Amino acid sequence: MRTLHVGLRVQDLERSVGFYTGLGYEVIGTVQETAMGSLTMLKLPEDEHVSIELVHDPSTGPVGPGGLNHLVIQAEDMLQTVARLAGHGIQVDAPSSPNGSEDFLTTWLTDPDGYRIELVQWPVGHADGLTRADFPEEPSRSRAELDEPQP
Repeated sequence: MRTLHVGLRVQDLERSVGFYTGLGYEVIGTVQETAMGSLTMLKLPEDEHVSIELVHDPSTGPVGPGGLNHLVIQAEDMLQTVARLAGHGIQVDAPSSPNGSEDFLTTWLTDPDGYRIELVQWPVGHADGLTRADFPEEPSRSRAELDEPQP
């Protein structure tokens, strides 16, 4: 088994598509008139598969982020990414480093429906995502410890 994608309810489909394409996603297809509403499938250029599905049904009323805490997206070069997003009119918090280094950076932004998105630039040598190596046998680690290479 593996995670396929996340479906996000959106209030204004055009506004949300504009936001996510400005963030770097591409629309690869749509499905109209499903029981959930219209579905717009998005993926990042480097990804092979859809990672976000925008679900739009105006008849369901206002949309809020609900129980979703946040999405996390990897950025290869945080400063270039933040500058590109600013060029698309997307507000991004100032990047910071959880451990004080120059190559492990995180920042936050919010989509038009209030969903929080964390951008992460991993330090050199870190895997492209969190792996078991990021979590030793102890039950938990601090965020600053996540960039330390594991044996």
